[in-house]
Amino acid sequence: MKEVMAVIRANKIGDTKQALVNEGFPAFNAVKVLGRGRQAIEAEVIDALNQHPDDANEVLPLLARCPRLIPKRLVSVVVPDEQVRQVVNTITRVNQTGNPGDGKIFVVPVTDSIRIRTAESGNVAVDEMTGVL
Repeated sequence: MKEVMAVIRANKIGDTKQALVNEGFPAFNAVKVLGRGRQAIEAEVIDALNQHPDDANEVLPLLARCPRLIPKRLVSVVVPDEQVRQVVNTITRVNQTGNPGDGKIFVVPVTDSIRIRTAESGNVAVDEMTGVL
């Protein structure tokens, strides 16, 4: 089992949720987070670039560095090993603009999973179709 964690643009969360559901991954968590990558810039500039991402390659090199944290979304999906590539591809497809700030995806091992309601563990506990009445 693996956890796929993706830090994405705040304005991409709706499209990401819908794409994950459409691909058969309706169970995930998403939280509002603040963060920054290598390029720290003003929040107003980020908002403008989110609205017009094609301008990013021209604007970003001209900006001075500053320590501001940018609003992002952290999406977490726990899936069996064989489904990791599909989740990663789905998140990448929806969020890739080719501009700085598209985000990062991290894949980390999960040693176990327990469904509290039934005490099932392992892959069965993250399988959405198991235990459905």
